[in-house]
Amino acid sequence: MTLGVEDSVRVRVMKLHPEAQLPRYAHVGEFGDLAADLYAVVAATLDAGATMAVATGVAMEFPATHGALVEDRSGLAMRGITTLAGVIDPGYRGEIKVVMTNLSTAAVEIKAGDRIAQLRIVRKIEAEFEEVRELREAPRGIKGFGSTGS
Repeated sequence: MTLGVEDSVRVRVMKLHPEAQLPRYAHVGEFGDLAADLYAVVAATLDAGATMAVATGVAMEFPATHGALVEDRSGLAMRGITTLAGVIDPGYRGEIKVVMTNLSTAAVEIKAGDRIAQLRIVRKIEAEFEEVRELREAPRGIKGFGSTGS
């Protein structure tokens, strides 16, 4: 199966720093990656328990129909590094910064050029929120976290 025109979107990227790297997919094609890698443009130290915004040195122009989500990289997540505040709206034109939190007990060094997060392109859908007095019954009901027993 090959990707068609309707499956692609053009995102304009502007380098704000000469060493910045454009997002890119590590694996492409039929079984390629769902998200593109984002790269740190400068070195940083993320102390244990700390949260900081790490610069990528790029700004993006999404079409009005799309935006993006910033997601964890699994290798960093296994070391206790997670991302927060990861929604990029179509109208945002500022530098993409990755809000990172170190949940581990040791400082983590981030080098310029390191892959720090993944950028997942999403189609924008505007929902209409309707207030109601009650909701229809569903098998899950009001059960939340852990409702499946795992």
